[in-house]
Amino acid sequence: MPLPSRRVAVLLSVLGALATDAAFPGRSWWPLAPVGVALLLLALRGATVPRALAYGWIWGAVFFLIHLWWAEEAAGAAPWVLLGVAEALFVAVFAAGWVLAARWGPVVRHPSLGVVVVACLWAATEAARGLVPFGGMPWGKLAFSQTNGPLLRLASLGGEPLVSGAVVVLGALVALALSHLRRARVGRASGALVVAAAVVAVGLVVPVDTRAESGTLRVGAVQGNVPGPGLDAFAVRRDVLERHVTGTEALLEDVEPGELDVVLWPENSTDIDPREDAEAGRLVDRAAAAVEAPILVGGQRYGEDYRYNEAILWEPGEGQVDVYAKQHPAPFAEYIPLRDLARKVTDAVDLVSIDMLPGDEVGIIELDSPRLERVVDLAVGICFEVAYAGLMRDAVLAGGELIVVPTNNASFGYTQESTQQLAMSVFRAVEHGRATVQISTVGVSGVISPNGVVTQSSGLFTADRFVADLPLRTSLTVADRLGVWPTLVAAAVAALAAVAGVVATVRSRRLRRAA
Repeated sequence: MPLPSRRVAVLLSVLGALATDAAFPGRSWWPLAPVGVALLLLALRGATVPRALAYGWIWGAVFFLIHLWWAEEAAGAAPWVLLGVAEALFVAVFAAGWVLAARWGPVVRHPSLGVVVVACLWAATEAARGLVPFGGMPWGKLAFSQTNGPLLRLASLGGEPLVSGAVVVLGALVALALSHLRRARVGRASGALVVAAAVVAVGLVVPVDTRAESGTLRVGAVQGNVPGPGLDAFAVRRDVLERHVTGTEALLEDVEPGELDVVLWPENSTDIDPREDAEAGRLVDRAAAAVEAPILVGGQRYGEDYRYNEAILWEPGEGQVDVYAKQHPAPFAEYIPLRDLARKVTDAVDLVSIDMLPGDEVGIIELDSPRLERVVDLAVGICFEVAYAGLMRDAVLAGGELIVVPTNNASFGYTQESTQQLAMSVFRAVEHGRATVQISTVGVSGVISPNGVVTQSSGLFTADRFVADLPLRTSLTVADRLGVWPTLVAAAVAALAAVAGVVATVRSRRLRRAA
């Protein structure tokens, strides 16, 4: 198969990025993710390391600038562009790593080994992107594009690295099949496609248990909304609180007082601390007393020069009985690293006048359920925390029987940020075998069964409410038990192949010089 010219390689990179983005919400055409990877791999055929860096960066820049468009809505053009081009560097590193690994003798002789190696390289660079800088940015992982497809069930076996790796395996097999077809090797091309079909089929047969193992919890959830698009929960704090009180009282159209075990409110449902402000406390208590159930309230706690983002369990007549503080505040949104430097890019950083500090406890809320006559542990991840696999896994391992994701999406307008986040909640439900509720101030909120089926959902910028009987589960999935091991194995294979490729390159150059 002839090697692509520079123009063709650039075109393949751009088309691959566009195809991959279409696999995510809101199009959710999941088969296009492997196609997008295949186009990138075809662009990299025969490329030098510098060109690989360029093609990978182009693919990444096009993908992330589209995928993260919501950052422009929330923070402006400059931060959006900087975020997109910075995230693209990780794809550039992947591309260079693959070009080097592809020179390793065993990979050259055995294309099937190359399929495994390229998947490990992608999984390793995705993991790195979720760690650095400033705690990483996991948004846009290929695994999150598969929540409407058969590969989703693989999440229960190996989490993000397995599902993302499976997408890359499919892409590599498609690229391999096209290469064979160009050489009229119909048998080999068919073999690659048969293997790809087998990978998809495996996803279809992985069992995912949805049965209640420790009873069920009757949950109410309230999406209170804000007065109008363009306004966020921070700007109209008292109004937002009152809307969630009204929405909670409206639950009595669906249930009788005392029938709910807990009511879930979103992040920033009250940014007036009900523990400090008597009127805010009275409003929250009024809502809890009306339904005769505790409310998990999204609030903030302020110190002299710091604040915490918290989920507060509020019992009627008692006030706070438990609290979880967000462990991973969002950099440049909830706190500003390198503030003086960041101010030169945009003065919007000064909108965050008080930096948020991280909480230091695992995301567990202990809910005392009189009906079940025991304490139910809720695994809580506030907003962007759902994107961080380790945080959610820690909460499940600590005993979480149900996952709750309170979030505030008001700053992102009508972009796909909220549906992208809901896809992550769907992924976590299957990864951990837990029913999951994502509840937002403005949407999209959703109730998700342990097999990833969204049973109830809301629209953007609407007031809505849910009542659901959710299974409580205590068993751990294979992914829970393996933890970081799939990532470590992928990183080890990726490093070995890349180093071996460098050695092979050096030897080849020495032989050419000697000749």
